[in-house]
Amino acid sequence: MARHPRFTLHLTAALLTAVTTLGANAQSTGNNNEPAKVLRIGYQKSGLRAVLKAQGSLDDKLKPLGYAVKWFEFPAGPQLLEALNANSIDFGYTGAPPAVFAQAGGVHFVYVGAEPSGRHAEAILVRSDSALRNVADLKGKRVALQKGSSSNYLLLEALKQAGLHYEDIHPVYLAPADARAAFENGSVDAWVIWDPYYAAAQQALKARMLVDYAELNSPYNFYEATRDFSQQHPDVIGAILGQLRLAGVWVNAHPVETAALIAPKVGLDQKVVETWVRRYPYGTTAVSDEIVRSQQVVADAFYGAHLIPQKITVKDNVWQSPVVAAALAVR
Repeated sequence: MARHPRFTLHLTAALLTAVTTLGANAQSTGNNNEPAKVLRIGYQKSGLRAVLKAQGSLDDKLKPLGYAVKWFEFPAGPQLLEALNANSIDFGYTGAPPAVFAQAGGVHFVYVGAEPSGRHAEAILVRSDSALRNVADLKGKRVALQKGSSSNYLLLEALKQAGLHYEDIHPVYLAPADARAAFENGSVDAWVIWDPYYAAAQQALKARMLVDYAELNSPYNFYEATRDFSQQHPDVIGAILGQLRLAGVWVNAHPVETAALIAPKVGLDQKVVETWVRRYPYGTTAVSDEIVRSQQVVADAFYGAHLIPQKITVKDNVWQSPVVAAALAVR
């Protein structure tokens, strides 16, 4: 199969091993024949990094900078940011809410880049035979979700639109795999989940959507790093984000080819992967003032619902660099 143009983004592998090393390991050498440094990247089952992982394009991009790449898989954003706080990884990608919860909890990280989110890439699901027909019907029901995930915000906004409060439902906090099991066996009434889990559930479980972000405030997704790493290595951050931007451009134009590339790597049916890919408008960007304001709305919503312990100021955790701006400006 011919290699396609280099690309990256947020397609992060689905059923890959928890820890995977790509390209050279710590004994590899850069252009100066010096031992390569290891860049530790956290990823989930959604995100462009599955594309990067499959093609090795990021490895090639970072070799001139003396870096090899090591990949660490996490079930959801909160766990990834915990690893970033523990200095177990250097760079990662999550939805908007995990970063809010992390900042409120004192996790040491900075926002270094952003992605638009897909309005149809996550949803509140019920089983096909469920009597629940709209979000208002969730009152008093058990709803499975990963606490602090992007889906947590979807649930919060959907309840608000339906005239309900968070206290009106019974949240059951579970990681995606456990939530799916609970959904299948009927121990919860609904499940709030993102792609590719969402696309897989639609195909395998014939789940029915109650609501997605189509008519709700859709937040951004974010790339995060430790502040020390960002300040010390803006060239590396710029290289990663620049490669992600190129990846997104290619993926947006080639969803079928992307699905064919990714499906065997992530252990999912190609049609599931294609559904997932088509629901994301990839476009890596710097963290602008507009994006900061959007994220502040998310943070204020969680504080207003008493889901985070303190009010936070998002811009306190934003890192910007002319090196990154220049990398993202390259066409």
